[in-house]
Amino acid sequence: MKKKLSLMLCLCIMALTLAACGSSDPQDVDYGGMSYSDLQSSAQNLVTSIAAFSDEELSAAIETNEQYAKQYAKQYGREYTEAEAVINLLQSWRDSTSDVGTFVGLGEFSIDKTSDTVTVDQIVNFSERDVDVTFVYEYNYLTEEIEMTDATADIVYTLGEKLEKAALNTLMGMGTVFCVLVLISLIIYCFKFISKVGAPKKETAKVERTEAPAVETVNENLTDDLELVAVISAAIAASEGTSTDSFVVRSIHRR
Repeated sequence: MKKKLSLMLCLCIMALTLAACGSSDPQDVDYGGMSYSDLQSSAQNLVTSIAAFSDEELSAAIETNEQYAKQYAKQYGREYTEAEAVINLLQSWRDSTSDVGTFVGLGEFSIDKTSDTVTVDQIVNFSERDVDVTFVYEYNYLTEEIEMTDATADIVYTLGEKLEKAALNTLMGMGTVFCVLVLISLIIYCFKFISKVGAPKKETAKVERTEAPAVETVNENLTDDLELVAVISAAIAASEGTSTDSFVVRSIHRR
């Protein structure tokens, strides 16, 4: 037992040691040919410039980048990813910053690198609500450098707001499922009324079919009784030496 505990303790120490060795300062990491300070200055300069735009200047910047992206695609036959990313950033910035108040300054900055993708997050402080600007860079093996492929600006919600939104989504989902189940139950309930359509005609036909053999049976019984009466009358007349007109058969009892 002691050997097992010692082995488990050694494994835990080795795992912690490897984790400590693997973690390094993000400012010392090479991000596809760009350093931490390069990405930070690029993101902050772009965000500061956009924050100073008026609504008219923002719309003009979107149109300019769209024209430039079309010219680039027409000339080189491929999409200009950085221009498309800037257009997406300008449009999301216009939608996200409409009700966040006035620009205050730049907040927290962070970089996350996974494989060939680098994600840069820059928090922008406003008077009423903060905005998170995200830049996504991917490594281009042709140029052997990273290039910006996407950029967005999203409102930063508090934990309470996130929980409230999740609760509303859950209630909407449950309500939708409940309504669908009620609708299915009503449809199944209506099946028994649909199946009764045309049922009386079938019953009438059955009655007619069942009554017909009864008439035939009665006629056959009457015919058999008349023949039996005639035979009995002839036998009695022969034994008595009289005719069949001298007596009448009232009834016949079968055993």
